[in-house]
Amino acid sequence: MKGSLIIVGFFILGALCGVYHLIPYDFTQSKLSFYALCALMFCVGISIGNDPQTLRNFRSLNPRLVFLPVMTILGTLAGCGIVSLFLSHRSITDCMAVGSGFGYYSLSSIFITEYKGAELGTIALLSNILREIITLLFAPLLVRWFGNLAPISSGGATTMDTTLPVITRYSGQSFVVVSIFHGFVVDFSVPFLVTLFCSI
Repeated sequence: MKGSLIIVGFFILGALCGVYHLIPYDFTQSKLSFYALCALMFCVGISIGNDPQTLRNFRSLNPRLVFLPVMTILGTLAGCGIVSLFLSHRSITDCMAVGSGFGYYSLSSIFITEYKGAELGTIALLSNILREIITLLFAPLLVRWFGNLAPISSGGATTMDTTLPVITRYSGQSFVVVSIFHGFVVDFSVPFLVTLFCSI
């Protein structure tokens, strides 16, 4: 939760700097966001490659649970498709691009801003932060109403890091490996799906 608030704080600070021209630099004409994206992807690769224990834990998974991240992805995209029917000013691909962030707000919002502009990038940032916050706040209710896998699916790409403690607390220690695997697969899909829907 604290990390999400820090990210939102930096976003608001950046927006204020842009509105009041506090930084004399034209970001729209620069490749700075592209370089930031490359650096972010590099850091993601390091974090995954630096934890061999996570990769070893995947071998102990129940084979049926391999489908959980697939269903999270398909369910999110189906939901985005339905929502797009009520948003006449947004195309279905725009809605799916935003949904394809799966809670990974830092990466998806940069991609979407690069491809579709700052407005949709801002919507993606806020939408994906909201997904993480909902998981953090409502995990006990999700477990009670929908079962132990519900907060994992709700957390999307965040289930191997920021939402893992709350998932472990309410779903149980036995779901830690499932949660990490789910987060890893969904996380890995974000750059491919976001760029796919932004390109269509």
